[in-house]
Amino acid sequence: MAYGTPETLDDLEPYYTHIRGGRPPSPENLAELTERYRLIGERSPLNVITRRQAVGTAQRLAARLGRPVAAYVGCKHARPFIQDTVRRMVRDGIREAVALVMAPQYSIMSVAAYHKAVQEGLASAGAGMDVTYVDHWHLHPGFVAALARRVRSALLELPPAARDGAVVVFTAHSLPQRILQQGDPYDRHLKETADAVAREAGLRRWQTAYQSAGMTSDPWLGPDICDVIRDLAAEGVPGVVVCPAGFVADHLEVFYDLDIEARDAAAEAGIAFARTASLNDAPDFLDALADIAAGALAAPAAGAAGRA
Repeated sequence: MAYGTPETLDDLEPYYTHIRGGRPPSPENLAELTERYRLIGERSPLNVITRRQAVGTAQRLAARLGRPVAAYVGCKHARPFIQDTVRRMVRDGIREAVALVMAPQYSIMSVAAYHKAVQEGLASAGAGMDVTYVDHWHLHPGFVAALARRVRSALLELPPAARDGAVVVFTAHSLPQRILQQGDPYDRHLKETADAVAREAGLRRWQTAYQSAGMTSDPWLGPDICDVIRDLAAEGVPGVVVCPAGFVADHLEVFYDLDIEARDAAAEAGIAFARTASLNDAPDFLDALADIAAGALAAPAAGAAGRA
């Protein structure tokens, strides 16, 4: 399961209206979002990549289990919606499934919402399906190793003089600060991912930051990645590598928020910049996803959401 993305510029308004719970974006916000999509080529590859991730994971899982495994994709804010996919699975006769969200760190506003959508689909289908929910996988060894490889590669993209003193900043999508008062583990999970990858990659200095905060008046988790880049430059840090550890595929928040906004902030501040390559459907990442799914099937009770 993934967030989903609009297929065309004409889909932008209904897409963001869905995200906002039925409230259309203001004309100003819609114009800004449209311009961002134009700058990345008018279309995000997220839906295509998510499908490849699902198929590749299912193929690897089938090889491990020695039996066919079907791949289904459900999106939170775009077609195919999660509820529709679950109903289709029931119609197709699927009796056992793993609900795996393409979000490594758990939050009640992300992973829990996806699981709720699965349960809504099951309720409306009026038939049973045995579902194992994966709550989080932010410390899975395969995921950590895949990120560490990309961090090491990105460090080599910096000018030689900027490598030794470079700082790696691990980012995730910002969420409203109120989740912290609810005991949400999202911020802790991001820090745990960062620490694990840093150990694997042998880093000397790293930190976490957030990106892509919503266009609302509510306070959001910080610090913002662009502010962090400026602060590092002011300290005299020669280079920064940004690793979007909360994202597993290329999409708008990677191509625009990092490759354009964050890179521009670095250039203006006079600090060398590199971003780690996205995991997408790379074999090492698909191997990790298959292992996560296999582990969920072997120990279904481990998921906090249980079985539906």
